[in-house]
Amino acid sequence: MTKFRKKPVVIEAEQFHGLGHEPYPPGICWCVEYPAVTVGGSPHAHVHTIEGPLKASVGDWIIRGVKGELYPCKPDIFEATYEPVEENL
Repeated sequence: MTKFRKKPVVIEAEQFHGLGHEPYPPGICWCVEYPAVTVGGSPHAHVHTIEGPLKASVGDWIIRGVKGELYPCKPDIFEATYEPVEENL
């Protein structure tokens, strides 16, 4: 198989903490799921991606891609793929 390197592209991302007061952009619905068999629930976000809605759990990163699309990413994958960018002011 031929090897390729990912192009250095700067993206925007925000980690989902499961708090209802965070200002999320359009395309992300924050909610708490209450399964009938448990007390309480698990906070999560529904991210409306180009492939359809995907669930983001607490700790997941929500990424805005190069074409403005949104999608969730697990923390370990995010850490292996991205690093912080220093912005020149």
